[in-house]
Amino acid sequence: MKTDLRQLPKARLDFIKPMLAKPAAQLPAGSNWVYELKLDGYRTLALKQRNVVTLFSRRGNTMNLHFPTLAAACAFLPNDTIVDGEVVVLDQSGRPSFSALQHSRFTPDALYFYIFDLLAYQGKDLRKLPLTERRRLLEGHALKGMRDPVRLSAVFNHSPKALIAAAKKAGLEGVIAKRADSRYETGERSGAWVKYKTNKGQELVIGGYKPGPNGFDCLLVGYYEARNLIFIAKIRNGFTPALRREIAAKFGPLRTSQCPFANLPEPASARRGEAITAEVMKHIQWLRPKLVAQIEFTERTEGNHLRHSRFVALRDDKAAREVRKETAYS
Repeated sequence: MKTDLRQLPKARLDFIKPMLAKPAAQLPAGSNWVYELKLDGYRTLALKQRNVVTLFSRRGNTMNLHFPTLAAACAFLPNDTIVDGEVVVLDQSGRPSFSALQHSRFTPDALYFYIFDLLAYQGKDLRKLPLTERRRLLEGHALKGMRDPVRLSAVFNHSPKALIAAAKKAGLEGVIAKRADSRYETGERSGAWVKYKTNKGQELVIGGYKPGPNGFDCLLVGYYEARNLIFIAKIRNGFTPALRREIAAKFGPLRTSQCPFANLPEPASARRGEAITAEVMKHIQWLRPKLVAQIEFTERTEGNHLRHSRFVALRDDKAAREVRKETAYS
């Protein structure tokens, strides 16, 4: 199929909410699915209009000041074009490092923009075209003149089993499967795209902390079930003294006397170590639930507790209200 661009509607040349992938316990198989690696970075849209490139975060914030080299590198894009991709920092082994990206612990030559979709091309809206046709236009037209640090995110035709095994071996975050005929569903998580995570971790909302050296002893985190914030873990590991101070500096305007968690207090027998009982709650400083943290862990218990949890980074690209329990892990 070759698209006559003249027949397509005009594009809305502004921020477009990105399409999202639904977590899955296994990847679908079949010739009607295509696969990409899940890259651990910042979801980013790039718009070029009137010879000016604007980078947008997943939430619609402009990112040009954060990534000026990438904005400059996207100058090759045709005018009135929008592409979708992921900004990552690659470590010395070539693996994406979200922690380095979030804390700017990288040299500019370690920063890359992997593009995987084309939403608008030369003023025409492509979102109702099937994925395979958007990719054809992306690879054959929109990305002519592309060079590092802008790259095309590869599509794989291997079996899901082989891709998952390769992702695990390489220490990558996971694999994404997309229906070959899928439209670009703005802001939706319809299931036409699904993600399989090979690491155990997810974003969680910070709702309070126990005071301690360098700002805090531990963070209290949870996720939303409908309108309720559910406490799930205390996070003590993964911090340096400097990182504790950096995070604590964000607490000031968020402090509140109201506990944001719907399932506290706990009984004394609720968890290993110190449970958040009514007595312990007297020593907790609560926060309005605005900050989102990336957390890794080794196991989620039957009691819905995290074992060996570890802080990775704050995620200012994710809205707290979007954070839900993820259960699809290998």
